[in-house]
Order: sequence, then structure tokens, then C-alpha cells
Amino acid sequence: MWDPYLASLQNHLPAAEEKIVFDKFHVAGHLGEAVDRVRRREHKALKAEGDERLTGTKYDWLRNPTSMDGKQRREFAELRNSELKTARAWALKETAMSLYNYVYEKPARKHFQWWYSWAVRSRLQPIKEVARMLKRRFENIITYVRHQITNAASESLNAKIQWVKYTARGFRNKQNFIHAIYFHCGGLDLAPALTK
Repeated sequence: MWDPYLASLQNHLPAAEEKIVFDKFHVAGHLGEAVDRVRRREHKALKAEGDERLTGTKYDWLRNPTSMDGKQRREFAELRNSELKTARAWALKETAMSLYNYVYEKPARKHFQWWYSWAVRSRLQPIKEVARMLKRRFENIITYVRHQITNAASESLNAKIQWVKYTARGFRNKQNFIHAIYFHCGGLDLAPALTK
């Protein structure tokens, strides 16, 4: 979502505007960071009053509630259903991410407009900032509905390349590094064929 990256794509890729898809994990990251900023501010204010409700809950707001056990889920539901600003920020994040469940563009656009209106009226500055950024980038967020792709595969491949680089502790030249990438990421079947 970085401006120089987009400018480069638009200069080098024909019809880039129709092809760029902002990954839902990056959108979730921006929203998660906004929720955490709201939590930190609210926690500081509550702690000054002697209220420790938000102590130790940082990762609860970032986790998927379905990955929690029963006790954790009940405790989180109590926080989530409270009057906390963090709970409101979390609800905004979850509602925004439901955009990625849409199959058709028109209802997805309608959902985003409704969500954006709620977000900018939320009086939660970090959420408002992310909402404005998402609105500026919305045309490339909505392309997910058309293409239904994420960059998870390329992120996985990049992680494998970084692992090759790390485990080798360096290469004598660039060509050796390229060969190592092909070897580890090329999907070659190097097992000897067994003949009878």
C-alpha cells in the first residue's frame, strides 16, 4: 500500500489499476495495529483509575476467537461485549475484514461504505486514520472480490528463500545463490528411480 510501490507498478505494468490486489493480511495488519493503539491508550487511562481489565489482553484482541479454548473465549466475550473503546475498535476491525467474504462487487462496495461511515464516526483516532487510508486504497482492495487471490504463496516462497540464505551463511557469488534457490524451491524430484 506504499505510494512509491504503486507508482512503480503503474509505470511498469499495463492496466495496473485493475490487477493490483491488496492482500487481506496487510489490511488486517493495519486494522490490528489500530486496535492495539486504541487498547494501549485506553489501558493507560484505565490503569490510572485502578482498572486492570486490559492488563495482559494485547494478543487476545489480535487473535481469532475460534483459536481460544472455552475459558479464554468466555473471558474475551466479556471484554468484547463491554463498553470499552477497545471492544468497539475490535468490532470495527472484524466487520471490515468481513469484506473478504463477499463474492460480488456491488454488495462488497455497499458494505465498505457502511463500514467506513461507522469508522469515521467512531471517535477512535487510530481507526479513523486506517479507515481513510483504506478508502484511498479501496479500488485495489475490492479487486480481491474479482481475483480471489492473496500473496500467501509468494510470501511462503520468500520465506523459503530467506531460509536458504540464512542456512548457507552466505554465498561466494550471486549465481551460487540463484542455483541454491532453484534447488530448494524448484520442486524437483531427486530421488533415484527404483527399477525392478
